Formats: sequence, structure tokens, C-alpha cells
Amino acid sequence: MKQFLLWLFASLVLVSCARVGSPVGGKKDSIAPKMIGSNIDTTRVNVSKNIKELRIYFNEYIQLKDISKNLIISPPIKYTKILPSSTGNKYLEIQWKDSLQSNTTYNFNFGNSVVDLNEGNVLPYFNFAFSTGEKLDDLYISGTISDALGNSKNSEGKEKNLVVGLYQVKDSMNYRQKPYYITKADEDGYFELNYLTPGKYRIIGFDDENSNSIYDSGKESVAFQKAEINLESSISGMRMKTFPSKKIVKYKEMAATVGGVAMIFEGNPDKVIVKTVGEKPTDYKVTHKAKSDSVRIWFDAAKENIGATVSENLKFSYDTGSKQDTMSVFYKKPAKDEMTIANPFSNKLAPETDFRFSSNYIINKIQPENWKLESDSITQDFTARISELDSTQVIVKSNFVSGKKYKLTVPKNTVISYYNRSSESVRFDFDVSKPEEFGSFKVHLINPPAHKFWIQLLNEKNEPAYQQYTNQSEIAFVNIKPGTYKLRILVDNNENGYWDNADFATETLAEDVYLFKKVGEKDAMSNINARQMWEINENWDLTKEEQPVN
Repeated sequence: MKQFLLWLFASLVLVSCARVGSPVGGKKDSIAPKMIGSNIDTTRVNVSKNIKELRIYFNEYIQLKDISKNLIISPPIKYTKILPSSTGNKYLEIQWKDSLQSNTTYNFNFGNSVVDLNEGNVLPYFNFAFSTGEKLDDLYISGTISDALGNSKNSEGKEKNLVVGLYQVKDSMNYRQKPYYITKADEDGYFELNYLTPGKYRIIGFDDENSNSIYDSGKESVAFQKAEINLESSISGMRMKTFPSKKIVKYKEMAATVGGVAMIFEGNPDKVIVKTVGEKPTDYKVTHKAKSDSVRIWFDAAKENIGATVSENLKFSYDTGSKQDTMSVFYKKPAKDEMTIANPFSNKLAPETDFRFSSNYIINKIQPENWKLESDSITQDFTARISELDSTQVIVKSNFVSGKKYKLTVPKNTVISYYNRSSESVRFDFDVSKPEEFGSFKVHLINPPAHKFWIQLLNEKNEPAYQQYTNQSEIAFVNIKPGTYKLRILVDNNENGYWDNADFATETLAEDVYLFKKVGEKDAMSNINARQMWEINENWDLTKEEQPVN
């Protein structure tokens, strides 16, 4: 029995010694793994181009965290295997099949993927370089990259994955291949491209949303310079700004909607000409707002007996200027196809603002002479018009008094679309807030833009809560809701009424952007804290807001 107990105790001791894990008790390990060697000579030069693996040894057990997102190899190598996977090891190993290039410096940038197995301590920005030539290239480019619009997340609401790459200048440039050199920016936007060979390059930065190390035009924000970089000595302090990129205009889909059909595009076309192909509909209207991705085709399905019982195949041609085609849609009249009006905004008006309501149809005509606006049972004078910016909305203007309640009665059939009228009478009840419930904000611009611009107060989602299109240097926002805002200017450089994105394909830079930042504050944009009955005044010197270098 004693021999059995001794054998059991010895077995447990051996198992515990062999197990990779944290010791019980003691001070917590907070030290990152340390590289102690590799399968490549310490000089890291004259490495055989026929080598097919890189093995790096560490002083403790490691694991690789998010290696597919972190690892960047310059120039690109298509690796076939990488260790360790999910289990720990005291080395990492990368294998590939193709031969390396002669007289070339290779840099393996692991980012923050190397962590110790027990505590997850990160070996930050770890990279390993070697050369198949006689020396390691030692030029570098360093700088910062950030989002020009002040967005902290990408279009899908995910954290940004900003990378910077260099392409060798050649007669034929293929930007659908990975850059010759590429690196990932850290969480503060700082980047370094190391071990660079002298030569001519084109630099590009982008938000690599799908982590494929290739800029996806029209999908990912982009930063670039028109001028080539003739790299003869290292460059530091480069500033890059990513802008939304222009999408290629293309047809996406067509679907039945209330009042007709919607034709959807990508790329926000300036103009789309749509015509019917076939016998139906014989009478129709087409509406499209420039730079909008949606074209609406309106017709009277009941009158023309279209899709009343079964789906009918309707065909339409479109012309965007660069593309023409004919598309079809199976149309069945929706069960609920009536024109309705409602107030999706608020039943509490800010002082000195107009009341608005909207329709699910384009509004072609209104009959406000049949409407009635009352306060305290007394009829009030008012005017109404269809919004110039959105023809599904009606703007009602009156001498609204703070603290009073109002009701607006809109009888049926007095809001009219092309082929329909509002089917029900609607009463809107609302009241007007008191000025003391709001704040105000004024800004004086020093050296304002030469062209007209949008000045915007942004909410917590970085979306415009208030904005003005102006060319003035003194701007006032009155009656703004208490809250935290940020301030941004988008310049309409070509004064076409739209802020134009970057177009990498044609090397067209985005229009200018300025983000308000107080002197001494570290954040990308400063907060403006609006409070009730407070008037905030700021001076903003735009000469201190650098624009990206072309």
C-alpha cells in the first residue's frame, strides 16, 4: 500500500511539472515574452533565397493572438503554415513555398499578436527582418494616419484597421495587389514603414475593413498623395488623412414600393434617366435627387390594373451617363398602398423653428387653404410649402409662441402626390418649448475657407445635429438642445452643393475638412458642452488646421 501511495504521489508531481500553466500563488507575471534566437544567423544578411521557413525562439511559452489580422510581411510572402495555433509553444514558425527575391530585405511585422501563454502579456509591435543581400536596408517612413472626418469607427460600426503601404513606381501599377511594403498603424494612428530600399514609391493609407491588405475602392476610406516619393533618406512626421472613397456607379436592384417601383444604385449617381420598356405603365413619373442612390418610378397601379392579383414583369431602361441597361422587376401591388402623412420628428418645437410633417409619397401639391391651425381655440395664421430639400416633407411656418400648445388639422385629400391623395384626415398636436430650455453657440472663424462650406455641430454618433451652409466668418447656432457636440467644417471647394469624396482611381482628392480642436487638448476633436441658457463663444483659427499634403 505504501509503495502504491508513493507511486501515485510521484506521478502527480511529474504531471504538475510537465503542465504548462501559472504557478499557484506568487507575484503575477507582467513581463512580455523575449526573443532569444532564430533559425537565421544573427547578422540576418546573405540569407539563402531558397529558405522556406522562419522560426523565432522565445524565453517562455507563447501563443499568437489574431495573427491573421496582425501579421504583415513586406515584401508580401504567401505563407502556408504558421505555429503555434491555439496551444502554446516556445517558438513561432512561418512556412512558405516560393523562393525569395535576391538582394531584398524582408520584414515580418507581427503587430501585437505575440503574447505569453499564461497571462497574455503582449510583446508590442514585434517585427523581425532579414536580407537575402549583403546588407539590411535601413530607410524608414514614419508618421500618423487618422480619419479626416473624425470618425472613430468604420462604416460598419467596427474599430478602424488603418494601414499604410508603399507601391514601387512602375510603368504599370496594379493596386489590386498587396503593397510592396505595408504596416499597420497603432491605436493612436502612429505608423512606421521600416527596412525600406531606396527608390520611387507611391504611398497609400486605408481602413482595411476586411483585413486583406489591399485597398478596396469605393468600400474603404483612403489616404494618398498624388506626388511620388523619391526615397533617398528616411522620412519622419508624415501626416495622412483617410477620406470616404467614391464608389463606382452601378445598378444594384429594383423592388416594388408604395406608389410604384424603386431602382437602387451604388455610387450615388449625379443623374439617372429612366424609361419604361413595354406596354405598362403607360403613365409614370420618375424622381431622382442628384447624388442619391434611389430612383423612384411612380404610377397608378390600380388605374392601369398592374399587379392587382398576380405579379407582373415590368421592364425599365436606365442611363447613368456611363452605363445603360434594361432591368425588370416582378411587381405586385402592395396590400397597403395608400398615401399617408405623419409627424416622425417631434411634437415639441424649439423656439423660432417651423413645424414639419412628412408623407410616404412624393408630395406634388398641397392645399393649405383647407387646413386649420389653432392655439387656445383661436385660429392662427400660417403658411405652408413643400420642402425644397425633401419633397416628402411639408414645412409649416407661423408666429409660434413659446410655451403654447397648437393643433394643425389637415383634411383628407389635401396633400397630393402624382397619382394619389392623402386618404385620411390627420390632426397634429404639438407645443413650443421655452428658450430657457436651450443653449446657443457662436464661433468666429479666423482665415475662413475661400469657398462656401458646411459648418456642423455633430452629435455623439458623429452625425450632424445642426448645420449651416455659408461663407460667413461669424456663425451662430441658437436654440440648440443641451448636450455634447463636436464642430466640423466641410468645404465645398467646387461649390456644386455637395461635399465630394476622394476618388483614388482618378487621383482626385476629397474636398477640404476642418475639425475643431482647442489648443492643448489631445483628443482628435474638442467637446462643446451646450447647457440651458448658456451662450458659448469660440474663436477658431483655420490657419492652424493643416490639410493633407498632395
